[in-house]
Amino acid sequence: MTARSGFDAELDALTLELIKMGGLIEDAIENGVAAFKNQDNALAQSVIDGDTKIDDIEKQIEARCLSLIIHQQPVAKDLRLISATLKVITDMERIGDNAEDIARVSMTIAGEHIFDVVKHIPKMSEYASKMVRDAVTAFVNRDLTLARTTIATDDAVDDLFCDVKAEISDVLKRGMDIHNNTVDFLMIAKYLERIADHAVNICEWAEFSQTGKHKDKQIL
Repeated sequence: MTARSGFDAELDALTLELIKMGGLIEDAIENGVAAFKNQDNALAQSVIDGDTKIDDIEKQIEARCLSLIIHQQPVAKDLRLISATLKVITDMERIGDNAEDIARVSMTIAGEHIFDVVKHIPKMSEYASKMVRDAVTAFVNRDLTLARTTIATDDAVDDLFCDVKAEISDVLKRGMDIHNNTVDFLMIAKYLERIADHAVNICEWAEFSQTGKHKDKQIL
């Protein structure tokens, strides 16, 4: 095996770990929102417990990246890819934390709530989950078109967050007895907005890994 083929094999292994981590955070988002919707504390606890797996795989990827830098001394595009991967896994880990936050909030809500009244939270979760999936796919496949399309989707998530705030305000004006939970609903929407923002970051690192540009600035 040549040095280059050995290096490529390591990069392939790195890609597989990123895909695995992406699957874990997607599941965490979907299960966190499902726990909130169904007031399923057991499912919420599984999301909380599962965050350890996300943290562990982040450490594994980080170790592999640092090993590649130390032993292979990559340059140019290879170095950009590995450096971007180190940034991406930080955003992915934070997405996992946000999903855990949603699960924890869901466990504090007792009795009936307004999941069906605040209709834009489910739509936000759909957008956020798809953005994460597409962002990771764009990064591992070096697909800049998908990355840029995903970034553009963030505007829709921001609009939905505004809709959620308006819905909660309307519910309060109508005197519905959910005052104790309004902050919880708003926080869940905020966590989903943050998840979308982290997906945008991943897409920006996808572009950097291929072009050397990040947020319109030449870096490497």
